Order: sequence, then structure tokens, then C-alpha cells
Amino acid sequence: MQHSKFTSPLRRTLCASFAVFALGSLVAPVTHAQSYPNKAIKFVVPFSAGSATDNVGRIIAQAMSDAWGQPITIENKAGANGILGAEAVKAAPADGYTFLVTTSTTQAANVHLYRKLPYDPVKDFTPIGKIGEVGFILMVNNDFPAKDMKEFVSYAKAHPGKLAYGHGSSGSLVSAAMLTELAGLQTVGVPYKSIPPALTDLLGGQIQFAFADTGNAVSQMNGGRMRGLGVTTKKRAGKAPNVPPIGDTVKDYNVSAWFGLMAPAGVPADVQKKATATLMAVLAKPEVREKIQGVGIDLDVEDSATLAKTIDSEIKKWGGWVKSAGITPE
Repeated sequence: MQHSKFTSPLRRTLCASFAVFALGSLVAPVTHAQSYPNKAIKFVVPFSAGSATDNVGRIIAQAMSDAWGQPITIENKAGANGILGAEAVKAAPADGYTFLVTTSTTQAANVHLYRKLPYDPVKDFTPIGKIGEVGFILMVNNDFPAKDMKEFVSYAKAHPGKLAYGHGSSGSLVSAAMLTELAGLQTVGVPYKSIPPALTDLLGGQIQFAFADTGNAVSQMNGGRMRGLGVTTKKRAGKAPNVPPIGDTVKDYNVSAWFGLMAPAGVPADVQKKATATLMAVLAKPEVREKIQGVGIDLDVEDSATLAKTIDSEIKKWGGWVKSAGITPE
């Protein structure tokens, strides 16, 4: 059979259509990646306004909003030690337009603080990146009798069951419970939705001490309304160089928390990749780093793959801390 050197109009049309279809199939994923994000994004903060998590979330939200050219709103969904906010993000569409400003509380400690956690910190979320870490400072009113950690321990032992502490996160709870356990004290814990309202009651005399993240603690100390007796980390905090580690007085004492960004499980791989790349880029900017350090957070940046491994190790570490603190899961 002899073929004509000319192609029929029908055949030319079919070939052209197939070529367009094939080309469209090849470029579709690229187009999706390039067009994301194309609308407003929401960052869910699982603690109240003014908390360390909120401060970090707002700094990152503004920086990523500038980078993407899309507005990023903050929704403070405080309560149940960060569980309410984590649940909200778990249930959100996995389209890259809802993120969780996560912490060691929501992704590690809660596994050991609750018998039935309504989410899985590994399976229900997609890691984007880690931002930084923070310690806590034991805060007391200016009129509290003890002037340092040694005097605090002695005073607490002389007044068993008389000192109440406020806690508004796993970090503040474990910090106080571990101190009570390792130093052999008898204290009473009072739960709050976050640390700022606990500090308000501390100032008003309703409780006798509280562990506040470094940023909130330094703000109160600089205002002259409270004193910091000890920091929970092994080393002194950069924002509070005059506050010694509690471990100098209480053997084996050490607690710190961290912050990161997560998305719901199942977000497209290209969205995760772009979100991680953007987060890493903004965290490399000197002005962003300065703002984060300004609220008392020490930068400790990790990409999505590294954060995934960190969460596994953090879950184990917080399990040990919760056990050392003598905390019974709720």
C-alpha cells in the first residue's frame, strides 16, 4: 500500500489534538506549583495571643506573606494544651492553605500527657520546617521571699502544699512538675490556656510562681514587676544572661521547647516543597532572624525531612521528661 505524502485534514487535527493533550499532561504539575499560592492562607496558633508560639507565628506569617505576595492570617485557637488548634488543622483541607504553628507541646509532649489524644502527631500532619527553641524562666513576684533558686527550694520545703504555680503549655507544666519532683517539693498546679494569663494571676497574687518562656519572662523582668530565679536550660539564655540555670541548684534539671510549621497530612508534594523552601529562605534573612531572637527564641532551623526525624526523637525525649516529672496522663 502506498502512503500519500500529504496528511488528511482529519489526521492532522487528531495529531494536533493529541500533541496538545500530551503537552498539557506534562506541564500541569509545573503550572500547579507555579500558581501556588494564589489566595489567602491561614496560620493556626494553638495558644493565645502574646504567647511565644503566637509571637513566632506572626513573625513567620508576615515574612512568608511578603515572599508569596498573599495575605496570611493568624487564628488563635487556644485550649486543651494546644489540642484544639492541632485538631482544627488536622481536619482542614490538605490544599496548602492552612498551616499549624506547631510546638513540642502539640507534636511531642501531648502524646504522654493524655491517654487518648485525638490526633496522631506523625500521621496526621506534614512537616514543613523547624524554626527555633526556647527555655523557660521561673518567675516570682518582687515581694516573694526567695531571692535565688537555693532560697526558693528552701522556702518551698518549709511551706509544703502552700505554693501554687500556673502552667499554660507542656513546657511550663513539665518545668514546674520536674522541679517539684527532683527537688522534693509539694506544690499545687493551676492550668491556664497559655502562659500570659498565668503571669497576670502571678502579678495579682493568685499564684506564687510560674514558668514563662524567655520572651515573656524578660518582658516582665524589664518592666520591674517580677523576678526570674532560674532558667530551665543547661545554659543561660541569651536574652537573660543574669539568670542562672536551675540545674546549678537542682541536679539533672533540664527542659526546653521548640517551634515549627506543619500542614495537614496529604498536602501535594510540590506544595510541601515550596512551603519548606520559602520558610528556609525567610529564616535565612537577617531581619527575620533578629525579630525571632528579639522575642527570646534561639534559632534552630531544620527542613521538612529533618523535622520529621526530630519529631520522632522528641516524642521519646518528652516521654522521659514527663516520667521524670511524675506526671500522670489525663
